[in-house]
Amino acid sequence: MGNGDTRVRGIAARAGGWSARHRWAAVGIWVLFVVLSMAVGSAAGRVDVKESDQMGGETHTAAQIIQDAGIEQPAGETVLIQARDGRTTATDPGFRSAVTAVVRAVEGTGRVTNVTSPYDTKTISRDGRSALVQFDMRGEADTAGDRVEPVLKAVAGVQKEHGRLRIEEIGGASMQKTFKDAFGDDFKQAEYSAVPVALGILLIAFGALVAALLPVALAITAIMATMGLMGVVSHLQPMSDTANSVMLLVGMAVGVDYCLFYLRREREERAAGRDPRAALQIAAATSGRAVIVSGVTVCVAMAGMLFTGIATFEAMGLASLMVVAVAMVGSVTVLPALLSLLGKRVEKGRLPFLHPDKRRGNGARSSGEGSRVWGAVLKVVLARPAVSLVVAAGALLAVAAPALGMKTQNLTMDQEFGDTLPIVATYNRVNDAFPGGSEPAQVVVRAKDINAPDVKAALADFRTQAISSGASRGPVDIRLHDAQNVAVISVPLVGGSDLDKAGRSLELLRDTVRLDTLGKVDGVQAPITGQVAGSHDFNDQLVGSVVPVFAFVVVFAFLLMLLSFRSLTIAVTSIALNLLSVGAAYGILVAVFQHGWGASLVGAHGVGAIVTWLPLFLFVILFGLSMDYHVFVVSRIREARLRGRTTKEAIAHGVVTTAGVVTSAAVIMVAVFAIFGTLSMQSMKQMGVGLAAAVLIDATVIRGVLLPAVMALLGERNWYLPKWLRRLPDLTHDESAPTATPPQPPAVEGEKVGV
Repeated sequence: MGNGDTRVRGIAARAGGWSARHRWAAVGIWVLFVVLSMAVGSAAGRVDVKESDQMGGETHTAAQIIQDAGIEQPAGETVLIQARDGRTTATDPGFRSAVTAVVRAVEGTGRVTNVTSPYDTKTISRDGRSALVQFDMRGEADTAGDRVEPVLKAVAGVQKEHGRLRIEEIGGASMQKTFKDAFGDDFKQAEYSAVPVALGILLIAFGALVAALLPVALAITAIMATMGLMGVVSHLQPMSDTANSVMLLVGMAVGVDYCLFYLRREREERAAGRDPRAALQIAAATSGRAVIVSGVTVCVAMAGMLFTGIATFEAMGLASLMVVAVAMVGSVTVLPALLSLLGKRVEKGRLPFLHPDKRRGNGARSSGEGSRVWGAVLKVVLARPAVSLVVAAGALLAVAAPALGMKTQNLTMDQEFGDTLPIVATYNRVNDAFPGGSEPAQVVVRAKDINAPDVKAALADFRTQAISSGASRGPVDIRLHDAQNVAVISVPLVGGSDLDKAGRSLELLRDTVRLDTLGKVDGVQAPITGQVAGSHDFNDQLVGSVVPVFAFVVVFAFLLMLLSFRSLTIAVTSIALNLLSVGAAYGILVAVFQHGWGASLVGAHGVGAIVTWLPLFLFVILFGLSMDYHVFVVSRIREARLRGRTTKEAIAHGVVTTAGVVTSAAVIMVAVFAIFGTLSMQSMKQMGVGLAAAVLIDATVIRGVLLPAVMALLGERNWYLPKWLRRLPDLTHDESAPTATPPQPPAVEGEKVGV
């Protein structure tokens, strides 16, 4: 067949052809799109998710009552004054002097209000060695972390003057600042590490600087454009720092992968002797099509997060969906234009020591050579597919087994950061001296008349029974807002930072104390909120969204596979293999972070649980990303089958010839995800380890062993399509083929698959 004797059809082929013919226009349009997106996004500004938007259940009801009443709840701060020895107590003159100095210092900043002394509020520990000075930050609670620095410095100044005592600050504003600083540092570390790591791996994969820079440049510009779009979209769906972090993670992974698939196919065709134009046409119609199918599938999977009803998840889903869509469009439009412009100059900056075989001029392996390692593995798999299937599936099921005992919860500060931050030690000391004092439950009471005798009596009874029931050790503080007929009761929960014990105290308050007191007064609402209550309600809301999200992602992924490959068998096996990959990732997460097996290898500490949002998040992300390799490999197998090879020959050809690019893509994904596994926050560490483990399993055991074993066992049944499904839209024409029509796979109980 001549170099130019190719026929290309479909969206990817047409987009690639247009871009190659109008290369300067394509590059210019892309650059203009990125610049305009950033400019418009910067001008629009970004609206972030508010804390109240993330709440559900009683937590949301309480926030709504506060909002409707127009009550501003400032960020509360606490200064712990604690004796370092066993002799000093709160009654000693030196201790009293320190308390007075703290009160004077924080008031002197002009940033606080409602300062209270422990001698007035009786916030002195039972052993008399610890006391709390409490106050509120002026201004809005959501931005208090930006204004707390002078107060922290004032408290630090008092600490220097009273070295025999421990004087430390903690509260909503100081924790907000700590989280923001820590998250920002982690995000910068990931951002600065991801690009050079990806570039280094691509240099090894391609052996040429220009070829390695193209995927990184595409990923970075896609991320930049998406950041701008996030600013615009945030006015409809608020965004968050977490969504930004996830967008960077996903954008770098898929942006590099899509470009890698495309570029490697173009180089492979040139290595086979085709001229640059023909090579680019084939790459556009084959790898370009795989990129579109994969990208749409990933977008659909990410859209599953929009069904949770949780603002943070919706932000992450939308941000991920946008960056995948942008990277996909860039891969099939601007990339062909750049390859057409560069031509053989894409091999500039060659590193000869990486590809010493000069006979292959362009450094790309021929399609016939493939990967020797995977060729050897595949030889064994195809010789004994049943044994390979049983061994590989059994191993993955064993890895997934720990997931059956998965425990999820929102992480407390000490679980999130361990001992890496000084404020964690303060958090623990406050909870030891005043159980539940750092994160009390709050009962928001609304009545027709908050000062009515029966309401006041119920409030007093609640205070008494909260302590007598064992749910709290006090002090229980009641603040009345007479004008709004609202009262806010602060109740330190027994259990403190132990969420299991604190959860039982919360249940006691909600199910017993509240019913026996406030629940007996007609017309009174009394939802209970706070950190522990919020975690409980968030869990309930998340559990309620699992079924619709799972159903949406699985059903739509199944339909996309069915339409893209026109095979019921391929669609079913795709779903089954992806679920097995996700299950194995769950098992590894539970083993490492819940049971502590090998936790020291990834720098994990005794969390004992998986962060609440992670399992559903991982399912959505992994289900989408797993399709990258699956679509790419199966597309190559199907292409070989349509060109006349037997199914077993097509499997061998498809797996071996894609092994290099799949391995390179997987190494990049694993490396980028593993960066997040090195961060200080345990939630980010869990996310990074889970994603990296799943991608590694997916690219090796799933694609290298299970997929070929299953397809070899099924044989011609791989292409089975029932007659009643023949009316479905046919998306299989988006392919490259020789001018002469290739032999077709035989009919298997349904229609014959056409080109």
